[in-house]
Amino acid sequence: MNLLHMKYAVEIAETNSLNKAAEHLFVGQSALSRAVKELELNLGVTLFERSAKGMTLTPDGETFIGYARGVLKQVENIENVFKKKSAVKKSFSLSAPRSSYICEAFADFSKGFSAFDDIEVFYSETNTMRTVKNVMQDDFRLGIVRYAEELDRYYKSLFDEESLNYEVICEFRYVLLASEKSTLAEKEAVSFDDLKGYIEILHADPSVPSLPFSDLKKTEKPDGTGKKIYVFERASQFELLSKNPDTFMWVAPVSDEIMQRYSLCNLPCGENNRLYKDVLVYKKDYSLTELDNRFIDLLVKAKRRFFPATGSRNNGRYL
Repeated sequence: MNLLHMKYAVEIAETNSLNKAAEHLFVGQSALSRAVKELELNLGVTLFERSAKGMTLTPDGETFIGYARGVLKQVENIENVFKKKSAVKKSFSLSAPRSSYICEAFADFSKGFSAFDDIEVFYSETNTMRTVKNVMQDDFRLGIVRYAEELDRYYKSLFDEESLNYEVICEFRYVLLASEKSTLAEKEAVSFDDLKGYIEILHADPSVPSLPFSDLKKTEKPDGTGKKIYVFERASQFELLSKNPDTFMWVAPVSDEIMQRYSLCNLPCGENNRLYKDVLVYKKDYSLTELDNRFIDLLVKAKRRFFPATGSRNNGRYL
């Protein structure tokens, strides 16, 4: 039995008019009339009595229309169930190092969330080891891994072994930050020896998975002091730098806005020549979504503002 013909019959019964039903259904009267005749022929009964007053149901027609309404309602319920299932919740997840340009890109990215009725987003600022595990274990779809250039071969081997796609976002050198009130700010140039006696702020987690500690230390930022404060998130580091002029920190470049907000200064250090990389990673069997690509585009724009010399994304590559 044709469900469309059933729908036609119900509309005719509700309007008592072939003409009105045709208007409501945007169907020609002749096509509607043929559909009813075909339905009556298949059922072997007469559904409507035709007269100058319109179309009225026969007793068999009333019985049929009662069942037809129930069938069409069930069909509507089934469609609604699967429509809800097909409207999959939009989701996005990123595990990344603590970095101002990434945070700024994510903040810009969040401005588009109001366009979605249902969206779930996870953004984790963490260390390299955790990021790699997060992506490998499907906890996060995208990851940004940061490492010293000396570890490039190690990481590429790790990514290949774990079937991860990887693309370089940017290369940079850490900058030395301190309070504008720090006596370090009075120097035209700061040496590693100058940092002795000051308090270094560091993030309190290791950055390289499966690498011996002795090898890891070779790739760490300069160890200028035995005094250290370990923090786990960026807000604490900026507050400490701002309030305590005896502190300093090696960080990825930050925006002028942050520098001004926390009264910080960037200290020139000619001995600082180690290069670091931020690399986007995701599983090889994972296809980037519209949300992923939107974030990546904003990430590239933020990168250009913070690292103007690193170029732009080209044919899927970032450098």
